Amino acid sequence: MPQTTIYALVMLAAGIGIPLLAALNAGLGKSLGSPIAATAVLFCVALLAASLLLVISGEIPKLSRLSITPKQFLCGGFFVAFYVLSVTFIAPKFGVGNAVFFVLIGQMISAAAIDHYGLFGAQVSPLSLTRAAGLSVMAFGVWLTQQG
Repeated sequence: MPQTTIYALVMLAAGIGIPLLAALNAGLGKSLGSPIAATAVLFCVALLAASLLLVISGEIPKLSRLSITPKQFLCGGFFVAFYVLSVTFIAPKFGVGNAVFFVLIGQMISAAAIDHYGLFGAQVSPLSLTRAAGLSVMAFGVWLTQQG
């Protein structure tokens, strides 16, 4: 199986996981009576899972490179915390589908900007008219899925 196919399948699985995360953590937030507590629990479970993978993979020594890593790369944690907190709080009130719809639109906009400018060391992929049209079609398709 080509490596690009494997990458596509892994990212498809990650995409499937986003609404699952939203629904599960929204339910946890309701159960606990606090979206913030649910988010803290989610991150504790995630830390345990990531730590286990770190140990199993033998990559613990790579953490020593953290001191020389550009500090802006650590800000991803703030974005994931914001995402989880917002979806945990909003999805039960707005609907998982609606919440994820706006997340997808935001992802398409920011991904196009990151690729166009090669931000944060990303591979440059200019926003051509064809890509812009494709993004528009995708956004329209996502919008269609939310219509009655």
